Amino acid sequence: MLEDLEFDDADAPAIGLVPPGVSWEQVRDHIKIAHHSLLVPSADGDQYAGAYWTGTSMMIVHDLGPDQDEALDEFRAVLQERGQT
Repeated sequence: MLEDLEFDDADAPAIGLVPPGVSWEQVRDHIKIAHHSLLVPSADGDQYAGAYWTGTSMMIVHDLGPDQDEALDEFRAVLQERGQT
């Protein structure tokens, strides 16, 4: 489990903000247990991806952009479209 995650809960659903340097394996392990959506920075920090649990596996939404606020908005829109709220 990832400890002490910050969450953006300005709108539904709340999204955990993964700090830089966390591996995809750690993200997958966290999502399998916690089942909440996470915004993950790329290794070089210039892009964001979103990760969420479908009930049986982790799905990743790539290329959400370089700006955290815009990436959060885009990821929320994707989650709402897919009924993941």
